[in-house]
Amino acid sequence: MTNAELKNLKDTLWLSADTLRADSGLKSSEYATPILGLIFLRFAESKYKQYEPEILAEYNKLKGTRMEREIHEFAVEKCGFYLPDEARYDYLLNLPETENIPEKVKQAMIDVETYTKDLEDTLPKDEYYAVDGKDGKAVLKKLLKAFKDIPDNTSIDIFGDIYEYFLGKFALAEGQGGGEFFTPSTVVRYMVEVLNPTEGEIFDPACGSGGMFVQTAHFIASHKAKGNELNLRAYGVEKTGATVKLAKMNLALNNIRGTITEANSYYNDPYNCFGRFDYVMANPPFNVDGIELSDVKDQPRFNTYGVPQNKSKTKKNANETVPNGNYLWINLFATSIKGKIGKAALVMANSASDAGNSEKDIRIKLIESGVISQMVTLPSNMFNTVTLPAVVL
Repeated sequence: MTNAELKNLKDTLWLSADTLRADSGLKSSEYATPILGLIFLRFAESKYKQYEPEILAEYNKLKGTRMEREIHEFAVEKCGFYLPDEARYDYLLNLPETENIPEKVKQAMIDVETYTKDLEDTLPKDEYYAVDGKDGKAVLKKLLKAFKDIPDNTSIDIFGDIYEYFLGKFALAEGQGGGEFFTPSTVVRYMVEVLNPTEGEIFDPACGSGGMFVQTAHFIASHKAKGNELNLRAYGVEKTGATVKLAKMNLALNNIRGTITEANSYYNDPYNCFGRFDYVMANPPFNVDGIELSDVKDQPRFNTYGVPQNKSKTKKNANETVPNGNYLWINLFATSIKGKIGKAALVMANSASDAGNSEKDIRIKLIESGVISQMVTLPSNMFNTVTLPAVVL
């Protein structure tokens, strides 16, 4: 598929989905998850068809012998998941309109999760009951037909590209709320190219929908020798449960091994990140206040270069909060990489580059220690969540 053909396919799919949204009566934020779930299901069908001859050959070879196993065991080994007949996209597409199609799609999602541990409790299910709207306009049936336009022999990369495209479109439609899970791909690609990753473990402590992992995997794949396995494992932390699910689907669509944990990076450290990772990347929230000082001040991942504090001679309040979370993130990045061989890049509010008081003291320590190699200013209005300019460290 040429770039022009792919662009036309993505634009056509989005136009169909966006047009049908009006019939569903759903807001963009309510419509995104079921749509992305259908893209995932279409991907699962396409990938499974590619592996099915191999799966059946292995199954039939051992059938009736002492080494016989269930077919789903072979499927998970070969393909990563198992699709029973009722979970096939074509089966759902060909159901008559008299059937309860939302219920059938829900069951298909449950079937996929049953045999795929990494996707447990991840795929959308009950969301499909709302897609058809109150007027019975069969929107879900029409959406199934629309996404059938993705060819069966489509590569994993193209499915991943379509998924990212829809994430971007939904983020734009949602405005500021959408920016919480999506970073513009141009910014992510720049960060990846600066880091020039080759292999290893990558950590994103505010991973959103997982775009940093996807771009990193694409970069490594495009630079490795043909036939060599992609030696990359992703570790993500995301505080919003719905976004965790988007990230897990994104990893599966792009064939990336990894773990996404629902947690708040200020207060949780699920991967024992200090000095662990080859690469750290993120677009964390800017200028966060209200973080309890007592919860972060004794953690090496936050205090190695100093914890942001209000400078005052008065007695400290037991409930004192960090005045601004920006330098907590910078500390976290600087301490999560492997000594002098690890690399990190993060997007940060432009104001962090010349902040005063305790932040200035931390910045001096970071610069004198040689941790910061470059800082690039980004223009205003690049992100849905903020209009102010940002920097990449």
